[in-house]
Amino acid sequence: MSIIWQYLDKRAAAINALKDYGSMKHIIEHTDEEIARAREKMNSVSSPVLTGVPHGPHNPQANENRMIAGIDEIDVLKERYRQAVEYMDWFEPAWSALSEDERYVLQKFYWNAEEKQIDAVYDICDYFTIERSSAYNKKNRAVQQLALLLYGK
Repeated sequence: MSIIWQYLDKRAAAINALKDYGSMKHIIEHTDEEIARAREKMNSVSSPVLTGVPHGPHNPQANENRMIAGIDEIDVLKERYRQAVEYMDWFEPAWSALSEDERYVLQKFYWNAEEKQIDAVYDICDYFTIERSSAYNKKNRAVQQLALLLYGK
């Protein structure tokens, strides 16, 4: 094992992985639609925009440029999808190994980005009927357990 792995902040990395879950799930669910849109845009003929302002010189390679840009966009979408699938293959087993209570706590703290952390703390306090310091302790233990499952000791 490389010495670098001993200095990796596993807790922060686990939190970042947890925060990325929603976007990775979105990528997996919507990549096919985005690729179809890119292909459609690549194959359709663009109509001229009449603005009254003179255009530059005619570009005889405009169609080729549009096709190349479309191919590049599709390549980026496919690579992003590949990374999202790789992430899910890595993250899902650790996530499913957590207890239901640990998943609830982590979801409240890190998946509800629009909700403030203090609201998440109060929700956890109400759910478990515990005080605030215990809610933070539950969160810290859940993050530690997730980091252990993702990265090992």
